[in-house]
Amino acid sequence: MRFKRLVLFSALSIFGLYIILIISLLYFFRGSLFLESLLSKRTLFSIKLSFISATLATILALIFAIPSAYALSRFNFKGKNLIDTTLELPMIVSPSALGAMLLIFFNTPLGVWIQENLVSFVFTAYGVILAQFITVLGISTRLIKAAMDEIPKRYEEVALSLGVGPARTFLTITLPLCKRGLVAAGILTWAKALGEFGATITIAGTMAFKTETLPIAIFMRLASADIEGTVALILILIIIGLLTLYSVRLFNKKEIL
Repeated sequence: MRFKRLVLFSALSIFGLYIILIISLLYFFRGSLFLESLLSKRTLFSIKLSFISATLATILALIFAIPSAYALSRFNFKGKNLIDTTLELPMIVSPSALGAMLLIFFNTPLGVWIQENLVSFVFTAYGVILAQFITVLGISTRLIKAAMDEIPKRYEEVALSLGVGPARTFLTITLPLCKRGLVAAGILTWAKALGEFGATITIAGTMAFKTETLPIAIFMRLASADIEGTVALILILIIIGLLTLYSVRLFNKKEIL
């Protein structure tokens, strides 16, 4: 019983810490200002840009993450441990450092050529998408790999022994079995991309009605000492984030039932 109380106390302490932070926002909360901030053209643009860029970044991340996770989960090959370790880069390097790495890359001859002949990323909306993509790609791959690791290989081996090709086995056996994990990984990747700040502001800047995502809008309000406006935008981001995470739990609960 003592151990149970100890672990419960630990969980409640963490919960209480975050609740205190959220409640502290309410001290500066003004209902009229919240609606004004929510409905302003600048905020609506920031929300729209955040939703579009996070969705595109997530789609691109999943396109690369799903086959990469399958390779790391199912096959042994030279350099696997190095690749697997490199996926942790977004977790050990700050987002602002990742953004700086992107900015430095676009100052190399190859980066300059890409900027001039293909797509301009620096201080553009494309830079927002790229920053979010780079930030969430490794995390997305890690989440999907964890989901695939839970699927016994014998299901695939049976399909292969019956003459089903590897690609068809992957599409008809592996992906359906890890559907819950894929959906959860996709939603969590989207939520992470939505809240991305450091890499985005480094490569895309803070231009209103051009590269200002919701997290950047929060930073700009705080930089101008607009505490009440900052609180309003933070609450908007929290509401969106919590609803996203709740949808993951609701989906998993329905799948279990």
